[in-house]
Amino acid sequence: MKYPGPQRHDLLDSHYHPAWRAGSFCPARRFQRELGLDRLGHRGSGGRWLVARALTNGLPARLRTGLLMACGLGMAGLMNCAWATGHSPTLQKIQQTGLIVLGYREGAVPFSYLDESQQPVGYTIDLCQRVVKQLRTRMPDQHLRVKFVPVLSATRIPLVMNGTVDLECGITTNTVERQRSVSFSVTTYVALSRFVSKRSTPIHRVGELAGRTVVSTVSTTSLTRLRALNEQGLNMTLLAGRDDADSFHMLDTDRAVAYAMDDVLLRSFIAVSRQPDDYVLSTETLSVEPYAIAMRKGDPVFKQIVDSALAQVFASGEIRELYEKWFMTPLPGVGINLQIPMSSALERVIQQPTDTGDPAAYVER
Repeated sequence: MKYPGPQRHDLLDSHYHPAWRAGSFCPARRFQRELGLDRLGHRGSGGRWLVARALTNGLPARLRTGLLMACGLGMAGLMNCAWATGHSPTLQKIQQTGLIVLGYREGAVPFSYLDESQQPVGYTIDLCQRVVKQLRTRMPDQHLRVKFVPVLSATRIPLVMNGTVDLECGITTNTVERQRSVSFSVTTYVALSRFVSKRSTPIHRVGELAGRTVVSTVSTTSLTRLRALNEQGLNMTLLAGRDDADSFHMLDTDRAVAYAMDDVLLRSFIAVSRQPDDYVLSTETLSVEPYAIAMRKGDPVFKQIVDSALAQVFASGEIRELYEKWFMTPLPGVGINLQIPMSSALERVIQQPTDTGDPAAYVER
């Protein structure tokens, strides 16, 4: 079945932008030249048509046509329209303080972790920095500073909700339940939740976990999935690690026979362990995990700016350079090469950006 693409509620709903409904469209050509979108390409070649079509998919035909024409067939015009229309609490805070706060994880390789200089780096950090770059182009008279704040699985959502963190640049899965508390950007990565076990006592399928002790990390979707399996009669003894390193340590010291988490994180922990050959990943998956950048709920203007910046990274092809850097080459400060090719699910997201929290939307049918 053909991938359905983003739905109307996914990226750009007209009720977010009353000025667009009223026909008060922003100038386009200047913004195209400003960010170089006039060189991104034409219809059929990806480029700015890909950005604009993705961001306006599902809107009424007349509104969609007006946006594509008046906002310059590309991200820059749309971004400036979003900036110019509506109130944004997040932007107001950033402009008043001259500061944007990015949440990071200390050991979520390769997405968000500390390098040898104790500086946050990673795939998601780079994507958040692209958003910061776009914000700086919109605030030329203000020196926008970046402050990094460490977050954990248990603290990331609360810190976004209370305004401490503006962008959560870690490894957070976009779920329908979490959307009640925070907003999410377009999807930036698609992981699969699996479990790792010792090769001496390998566990490959979910049914083999019945009656065993299994660990995952507190406040994660993997732990939620394990609890759901227990309700179906699996009767596991569940342990919750403080963070991912703590969870892997419980497996390493035989306090648990399996550790359930997203496959890319499991691969990174195996790769940096003392004996990588001692571990084996399951063949069966637990769930699909669409990662996204979390931000304050109820701020559609700021969300549109974040989504538009990411859409430009997708359309320009820069996303492939970033993916090569973080998944296919030795990692700075770690030295391992994960060698994880881009999945077909992520390929589809790049072609048709979406912020849906429905895991089924990422499964090829």
